[in-house]
Amino acid sequence: MASFAKYIRLVLGALAFLLVVGASAPSKAQQVNPTASSVKEQQLLQELNRIEGRVSIPDQRSGVLVQPAGRDWREFRNVTLRWTGGIAILGMLAVLVIFYLRRGMVRLVSGRSGRTIVRFTAFERFVHWMTATCFVVLAVSGLNVTFGRPLLLPLIGFEAFSEWSQWAKYAHNYLSFPFTIGVVLIFLMWIGGNIPNKVDVDWMKRGGGLVGHDHPPAYRFNAGQKAVYWIVVIGGTAVAVTGYELMFPFYISGIEGMQLAQIVHSVVAVLFVAAMLAHIYIGTIGMEGAFEAMGSGTVDINWAREHHSLWLEEQNARASANDARPRATAAPAE
Repeated sequence: MASFAKYIRLVLGALAFLLVVGASAPSKAQQVNPTASSVKEQQLLQELNRIEGRVSIPDQRSGVLVQPAGRDWREFRNVTLRWTGGIAILGMLAVLVIFYLRRGMVRLVSGRSGRTIVRFTAFERFVHWMTATCFVVLAVSGLNVTFGRPLLLPLIGFEAFSEWSQWAKYAHNYLSFPFTIGVVLIFLMWIGGNIPNKVDVDWMKRGGGLVGHDHPPAYRFNAGQKAVYWIVVIGGTAVAVTGYELMFPFYISGIEGMQLAQIVHSVVAVLFVAAMLAHIYIGTIGMEGAFEAMGSGTVDINWAREHHSLWLEEQNARASANDARPRATAAPAE
């Protein structure tokens, strides 16, 4: 029995000795040379996808501290987006200036007749101007996020830029709600007149009256106006949905989803601004009599005949039908 116990102690001692020797031996996995060329930041980021901490709020997704996609998003926001927005907006302005210098204002060939016809109702004009006003404020305040720091900050200083950016953020957030309502109302009001048809194809082939002095027929909305309509509806919906996702973080998606939403929001927004510059140009200095449609709600008969002849024919036919309809007479009182 004593020899067996001695044998057990000998075995345990040998195991303990091997364990001590193994623990003290250097491990190849732990031998990392911090100056080696193979140790790169990108490689480490690929190995470590994200770093998360512990938070006390219910939504645990807000505990994400570091994730590699954020570096790509920052590169897009600080470099790619600025180039994309600058080229789109400045490029559109350059095209409009060159076009105006070469073409000038599209004048009424037959002059003004002195007679007018109702083009848009008061409610339609209210919805248009409400949406347009909100859009201008949203565009200016949104562009400040992208271009304000490199362009505006050096001009007005830190204190003024901070104050301006704070109020711009408030305006951007709160005016998004009436803008969204306006987009929905525009969609519902004018969807019937903005379905593409064969007349639009002919209108585009003939230059829409902007190239040369041809005036192709069109219904209430021509192909160019239909394009603006769908840009407003689709683009407005895209910026509204992605904007609300950014306004209410972590309610819909995590940080990766919000980064994607910001990319979509910003790209659509700068292209939206560029397209609306063309719309504003045509509605003001680009075409004689166009602003009156949304200004007073009426347009000159000759303007309607030159730019929307099929719509004018429909209005005349409707008016003739109403005039030919017998009117009810009041019965004499007994």
